[in-house]
Order: sequence, then C-alpha cells, then structure tokens
Amino acid sequence: MNNKQQSEYWNGAAGQTWVGAQVHLDEILNPISQVALSQAAGMPGEQTLDVGCGCGTTSLALAAQGAQVLGVDISAPMLVHAKNRLRGVERVSYLHADASAAVFEPIYDLVFSRFGVMFFDNPVGAFSNLHGALKPGGRLVFVCWQSSAANPWIAVGAQAIESFFPANDPPDPRMPGPFAFADPEYLQDVLVRSGYQQIHLRPLLMDLTVGSDLDSAMKFQTEVGPVSRVMTDLKGGVRDRAVNAVRDALTPYITPLGVRMSSSTWIVTASKGDK
Repeated sequence: MNNKQQSEYWNGAAGQTWVGAQVHLDEILNPISQVALSQAAGMPGEQTLDVGCGCGTTSLALAAQGAQVLGVDISAPMLVHAKNRLRGVERVSYLHADASAAVFEPIYDLVFSRFGVMFFDNPVGAFSNLHGALKPGGRLVFVCWQSSAANPWIAVGAQAIESFFPANDPPDPRMPGPFAFADPEYLQDVLVRSGYQQIHLRPLLMDLTVGSDLDSAMKFQTEVGPVSRVMTDLKGGVRDRAVNAVRDALTPYITPLGVRMSSSTWIVTASKGDK
C-alpha cells in the first residue's frame, strides 16, 4: 500500500476493528513493548514524539516515564480511542497526521515507535522528516519486525491458508508493510541516508502468548491478526475450511500458559548527532 491507501485502510473498518482488539493486542505485545520502552529510557521533562501511536498505549507508558508526549497516527478511530483513555493524564496529546509528511518543530529529545514506522512508501523521506523533529543530540528508538519466516506467530497462520488462494509472484520484501525492515542492511542504509548517527540494531527473540486458549488465538488471527486481511476474501464453506486449517496449524502451540509462539524483532536505536 502507498500512504494514501494506508490512510484509507486505517481510517475505515480496520481502524475500528483494531480499537476493539486494543486490550488483546497490548497483552500480546507487552513483552516486546517493555524492552523497547526500557531502551527509550525516557526522563522527566523530555519532549517525546510517539510515531504510529495507535490506541495510545505506548504514549501513556512514555508519559509514565515522565515525558511530555505527542502521539501521532494516521488513524482517526484509534486516536479517538486513545484520547478516551487519557483519564486526566496531562502530559499526552495527540495529532491525526501522516508522520512522514507532518511539519514538526525540532524540539524532541526522543522519537519513539512500536511497530509504527514500517508503512512509509518513502522511508528515507519519512525518517528524514522525523530526523528534523529531533533537537541536537536527540535520539530515535523503535521496534520493528524481522522477516515473516522468523515470526511463526505471524507466519504459521498465513502459511495454513496459502492453498486457498491462487499462486502469485512474491511481493517486494521492502514494500510498505509489517516486514519492510526485515533486512538489517537495508534498514541501516535507510537510516544512514536519513541523517542518523550511532545506529544500532539489536535482535530481540521472544515467545508471545497469542491467546489464553485456542479460541482466543483464533479470534485474534482471523479478525485483526496476520490472516485477517486475506480472510475477508473467502466466503462460505471455503472460509470455514480455511479457518479450520488455521486452527489445526495453531493447535501444536497450545501450552499451559496459553497459545505460545515465537517472534523476532529489531530494537533500533540511533541519534541525530550534536550538530
């Protein structure tokens, strides 16, 4: 998708669906979020830009570290929900905008993102824009996915329904989407070309609880998770067979702690430099 298509998608039914799944999604991603937030190491009084803030969970967490936070997202439904969650928190505000093109004053100590930076159709332009939002010495911290193959919690369900769709040429692995920055050399190059210094990519491998039981995991997978977009194209008995195929694929991952599957991400840090 290009940025226009991303806007249409996240401001339509998908945005509302993700609002409904906010609690479940935050539970799944919390182990990763905690590592990324710890790496951000926010300090009281810092100005922080939370890119792709979605329903506001990371913005609230950054404010709890003491920061003054501006959360920016392309999805109006998610931002309405985020604002409803403020409950008197005064250090958080929200902006409905495309972070790749919005005009930011160079006042931010930290630009942060949890899975919100992989969807730009011009990554160098977008990261250059965010670079301009940082004050001298400011830092960039974000988390993004490694490849689909390195993320069984995403790949297993998708592989289970491949046979229900006609074969297509593989998409460009660098196209906007969850895995756009799977290649560390490409990601490093994007950040260098955008002006960042002291760039570090640290792999983070973690097991995620994608559901408290199989029904919970299936609800996530088919409504907002990895196979939800393509499942909408299946109807009737074909869809029922596809759902059963996903269920069968997830069954081996049932544990006493829930449906547990592995994930692989990059924890990325960089700085603007002093000049």
